[in-house]
Amino acid sequence: MAVTNLLNKSIKLFTALLVSMTCLSAQAAVLDPDRADVLYHSYEGGGMTIDGPSVLLRKKTSESVAFTAYYYLDSISSASVDVISTASAYTEKRNEGQFGVEYLHDKTLMSFNLRQSDEDDYLAQSFSINVSQDTFGDLTNLNLGLSYGDNEIKRNGDDLFEEQSEQYRIRAGINQILTRNLTASINVEAIADSGYLNNPYRTVRYVDNSVPSGVAYQAEVYPETRNSFAAKLSASYFLPYRAALFFHYRHFNDSWEITASDVELGYRHPLGDSLELEFKVRYYQQTQAEFYSDLFPYRDAQNYLARDKELSDFSDITYGIGITYQLPASVSFGDTRSEASLQWDYIDFQYNNFRDPTADGGVGNEPFYGFSANVIRAFVSVYF
Repeated sequence: MAVTNLLNKSIKLFTALLVSMTCLSAQAAVLDPDRADVLYHSYEGGGMTIDGPSVLLRKKTSESVAFTAYYYLDSISSASVDVISTASAYTEKRNEGQFGVEYLHDKTLMSFNLRQSDEDDYLAQSFSINVSQDTFGDLTNLNLGLSYGDNEIKRNGDDLFEEQSEQYRIRAGINQILTRNLTASINVEAIADSGYLNNPYRTVRYVDNSVPSGVAYQAEVYPETRNSFAAKLSASYFLPYRAALFFHYRHFNDSWEITASDVELGYRHPLGDSLELEFKVRYYQQTQAEFYSDLFPYRDAQNYLARDKELSDFSDITYGIGITYQLPASVSFGDTRSEASLQWDYIDFQYNNFRDPTADGGVGNEPFYGFSANVIRAFVSVYF
C-alpha cells in the first residue's frame, strides 16, 4: 500500500510539473547531434573480472524527434572471497539492451526508455520517463524523471526457485549557470524497492561449536521493502585556458539504516586543440545495514540476516586519469568532431567489519578484508 501511494503521488507530481515546465517555453531548443558510440569496459579486482563491449546509436528523424538504441554485453568471472569461502567460482554473461525516443517541444525535452537486462538467473525489465526544461534565458535547466522496474530472480540448479522484486524511482534536479565560468546542479532521488531483495546464493555465518570448524552457514534473509533517498551537489568552474575544475558531493540514506556519502574532485586540462587530460580523486564511505553482521552468535539470531560485504561498514578511494583525443575532421561527418577516449581508475577498498574467512586467525578473529581494483574504459564517439 505504501509503495502504491508513493507511485500515485509521484505520477501526480510528475504530471503537474510537466505541465508547468512546458508552459515556461520561450524559444525553441535543438536536439543533440546524431552519433554512434562504441565502448569497451573492464573491471578486475577482489577475485572478480567483468569485461565486454557496448554500442549506442542515436539518430534524429526530424528536428523534434530522435531515437536511441543501446546494447551492452558483460562477461563475468567471480572467485571473490565471499564466493569461494562457501561455494565455487562461477562465470556468466549478461545481455542488456535499451530503446528510447526523445521529443522536443520548444525548450521542453521529453524522453521515454525501455530497458531489459538478461542473465541465466536474473531478468530485469524497466521503463523510464524524463522531462527537462530550459528556462530563464537558458540559464536554468529543470529536470524530472520517473521509472519502474520489475525483476525476476532465479537460482541456478534449483528449477523450483523463482522470486520477484519491483522498484520505483522518482528524481528531480536543477542545473544553473551562476556566472560566465561557474555552473552548479542539485539532484535528488527517491527509490522504493519491494519483494525479494537479497541474493539467493549468499549466506551468513554463525558460531556452531558442534562442528570442527566452529562455524556454520545459513541463507541470508532481507526485509521485503527498502526505501532510499539520495541528494547530489555538483559544480564546475571553467578556467581561462579551457581547463576546468569539477566537484560533486552525494549523500545517501535508506530504511536499512545505511548512510553513505562520497565526494569527488577533478581537473581537466587541454593539450593543444585536440587532446584533453582528466585527473580525479573520489572518496566514498558508508555505514552498515542494521541487520548486518560478520559473525552471528547462533543460528536464526535475528529476523533479518546479512553478511554481504556491500552492506557492511566500508570505504573506498578512487584515483582516475583519462585522455580524450578529438579525431580529425576527415573522420567526422557532422559539425561536431568525433573523439576517442581512454580512462583508467584505481580503486582501493577497505572493509571495517567484514573479515576475510579464508585468512588465518580463528573464527571471528580473521583480519578485516580489503582489496584493490582496476577499471578501464575505452570508447570512440562518431558524430554524423
